[in-house]
Amino acid sequence: MFLDEARIRVKAGDGGNGCMAFRREKFVPRGGPSGGDGGHGGDILMSSSLSHNTLIHFRFNPEHKAQRGGHGLGSNCSGQSGEPTILNVPVGTMLYDDQTGELVHDFAHPGETILIARGGRGGRGNQHFATPTHQAPREHELGRPGEERSYRLELRLLADAGLVGYPNVGKSTLISRLSAARPKVANYAFTTLEPNLGVVQVGDFPHTESFTVADLPGLIEGAHLGHGLGIQFLKHIERTSVIVHLVDVSDSSAGAEGNARPDPVADFRIITAELKSFDPALAAKPTLLVAAKIDVADPAKLKKLAAFAKRRKLPFFPISAVTGQGIDPLKFAIADLVAVHRPKPVDLDEPRAASVKPAKRKPAYPPPRPNARGRAR
Repeated sequence: MFLDEARIRVKAGDGGNGCMAFRREKFVPRGGPSGGDGGHGGDILMSSSLSHNTLIHFRFNPEHKAQRGGHGLGSNCSGQSGEPTILNVPVGTMLYDDQTGELVHDFAHPGETILIARGGRGGRGNQHFATPTHQAPREHELGRPGEERSYRLELRLLADAGLVGYPNVGKSTLISRLSAARPKVANYAFTTLEPNLGVVQVGDFPHTESFTVADLPGLIEGAHLGHGLGIQFLKHIERTSVIVHLVDVSDSSAGAEGNARPDPVADFRIITAELKSFDPALAAKPTLLVAAKIDVADPAKLKKLAAFAKRRKLPFFPISAVTGQGIDPLKFAIADLVAVHRPKPVDLDEPRAASVKPAKRKPAYPPPRPNARGRAR
């Protein structure tokens, strides 16, 4: 099951309470207060991982809590700090504050780790409240509560090329030809109900290159308003570098169950308008126009679409995913276009401003100052 949205609630660990204790040991005439500090509560971290590809592990477990800090003990013993909790998400996940809708972080690279809820500070024991005039203090602090936050997770697939078009134009068949992906292929609309990813190899060993291609569910007019599968899959196109737009040019009499559409140019314009209405940047992405199902093509439709591509100066590729005709030229053209427009890789060894590491905790109290003899007061 593919799950690309989730809401979670996180609660960092509470800090442990400070201890009130006094030393009552034999042969120690001046025992005094000896209450230890409480331990700090555990933080909650979120990290991007290549081992996950959906958010389904948050569906039945939306609440996450970190370990609380241990209470202070006598003999100046501090409580144990709580262990941090790490939540793994797929690369491409966007983290939003569920209350304000603000984007907190975009996990665009593997291995990114941020702090999403800070654990509470541990309370001080009574050893820190001793003064020359107050040598038997009974004051001690309670631990601070950990942060409690609500977040919304949204996964957007990271692919170099995205296949878009009307339902049943042959996108799933094409990705099965280009890669080892085996999506469901059937002779009816909306066969694809969830995106499929495939890795395409180009060239001969050892000079091979690869790119990822996403088979996105079919779009229809009004998709940006939520019609059909609508907005829930339009967002995945935002991550792609190249758009491969498939248009059905098959003959109506040869098309299965009347799925062939009368005007291929109108189909292209409608889907392009839907992409532009959802996000104007999508219409500006480099696009390859593909005439699908040329093995049963209507010559008039194919000629009209080819002339339209020439006027718009769009790379045009007539293919048949069933017979394999035109697949190799299309594959190499996608690889060349992806190589030009693919985002440059980020050096993970260099610190990124977006990544937030847990801050080193400062001591809850100033360290004791040495006296004239070099001993701590």
